[in-house]
Amino acid sequence: MLRWSAIGVAVLVLGTAGAGYAYYEHLNGNIRSGGRAGGDSGVKKAPPNALGDTPLNILLIGSDDRSSDANVALGGGKDLRNDKPRADVQMLLHVSADRQNASLISIPRDTVVPIPECKSEDGKETYPATTDQPINSTLPRGGPGCTLTTWEKLTGVYIDHWMMVDFAGVVAMADEVGGVPVCVTTGVHDKSTARVKGGSGLKLKEGTTEVKGEQALQWLRTRHAFGSDQNRAKAQHMYLNGMLKKLQQQNAWTDTGRLMGLAETGTKALQVSDGLDTVAKLFDLSMQLRNVKVDRLSTITIPTAPYAPNPEAWLQPRTADAEKIWDLLRNDVAMDKNGDKAPAKPAAKPTAAKPKPTAAAPASLAVTVINGTAGNDEAPVEGRAGDIKDALTAKGFTQADTSKEPKPSKGTVVGYPKASGDQGRADAESVAKALGLPASTVRADATIENVTLVVGADWREGTAYEAPKRTAGDLPEGASDKAKCMEVYSVYRWDGVS
Repeated sequence: MLRWSAIGVAVLVLGTAGAGYAYYEHLNGNIRSGGRAGGDSGVKKAPPNALGDTPLNILLIGSDDRSSDANVALGGGKDLRNDKPRADVQMLLHVSADRQNASLISIPRDTVVPIPECKSEDGKETYPATTDQPINSTLPRGGPGCTLTTWEKLTGVYIDHWMMVDFAGVVAMADEVGGVPVCVTTGVHDKSTARVKGGSGLKLKEGTTEVKGEQALQWLRTRHAFGSDQNRAKAQHMYLNGMLKKLQQQNAWTDTGRLMGLAETGTKALQVSDGLDTVAKLFDLSMQLRNVKVDRLSTITIPTAPYAPNPEAWLQPRTADAEKIWDLLRNDVAMDKNGDKAPAKPAAKPTAAKPKPTAAAPASLAVTVINGTAGNDEAPVEGRAGDIKDALTAKGFTQADTSKEPKPSKGTVVGYPKASGDQGRADAESVAKALGLPASTVRADATIENVTLVVGADWREGTAYEAPKRTAGDLPEGASDKAKCMEVYSVYRWDGVS
């Protein structure tokens, strides 16, 4: 994200020169892009806040592609050249609607999650939904768009864009920055052992080292020496934090020479979704990120447990803990507790309010109620739609009825036909208000014909909705993973000599 900020500024600098346009087009030519989504998750973009702003979510993917000589030389596995790449690293960057805080959330690559139906990148092949494969298998099933759709389905959070990098891209970017500081509590050598074959080859002395080139890639790929995939994610977060600080120390946004190098390297190294497929779009994105401070960036790894059918190799999310994190995301609640240190944002200037339509009389509104209480992979609450339908009827919505088809949903949603516009929204808001639902649950939906209430997994009992209490920084134990130095598993400790 910092490189894209640099690219944006570089465009402005170059635009003042005669050769600026030609170089701008050259940078555009470097950019490789693909479709945003690989399937239909059913997740809609969050409604804007009072200032008209919405959260920004970007999925960052590291692939193990070995189709090129450079990637084979760095990652090994020359016999894997013809295999489709997997999504070895996956992190969701969430930036709050007010652009004052951000979080970087990882799911370990071998975590088994429900994967929805996806289409191949060329649209010629359809991969059926599955519930028994790890999340890194999403990339060969439909490209980065399928990985994005899987995250949306899992979290209930709309994701705006994806960015993807391979082995060679990591090395190129680390070299361009000039090294990234990382730290270990003891010397480390992630080597092959009698019991565990493989290893990244990482070899560092105790303390802080600035890694670049192949050594940076080794740091990001190290798992055995750090003990687990959970700790590998922690090491990756340490790397990204170190990169942010390094770029700030370099004044990378004001040094024209640095901007040129970052722009050239970044556009070659990364592949992006279609919404970011020009330097101008990347610049617009960078302008949205400029206010986020280092001390407001939270790094989090989803808590996991061994996957029961294959506990030696795969993981599964700890459902309740993961859902707590997803709930904070869906409601744009900060993952840190530093909000009180942030400067207050100016209040929006009052504008002439557009007259709102008056909601139709309750008795004239057709309302369909759907049971979505299985949205967290729990058993549905039997009769839930009927209970809420009866509650609506008692409040005057006498045309309320239930649907026999369930629609699992993590959160309760009051949908209205998109074509009905402001009037439809007013009608849906009157239904929400009658049940105590917040206005944020009201969404436009092009696929429905009348106001439709999906009773989600967040509302499994009672007929008056009570929003769960959400506190900034209220994360499950062990989810926040900032560390000064990485602990090294005993077998891989190195004395710095031998």
